[in-house]
Amino acid sequence: MSVIYIVLPAAIILAAAAVAAFIWSARAGQLDDLDGPPTRMIHDDDE
Repeated sequence: MSVIYIVLPAAIILAAAAVAAFIWSARAGQLDDLDGPPTRMIHDDDE
């Protein structure tokens, strides 16, 4: 039972870090262009 005092705060901190990383990446513009990479693969300009 005493292990829950270590695991529960660790899980909460890990979840908060994941949410913070998602918010940071969304505000930084990492999720803006969702259609560019697939069309870039189809229209390859190598000759």
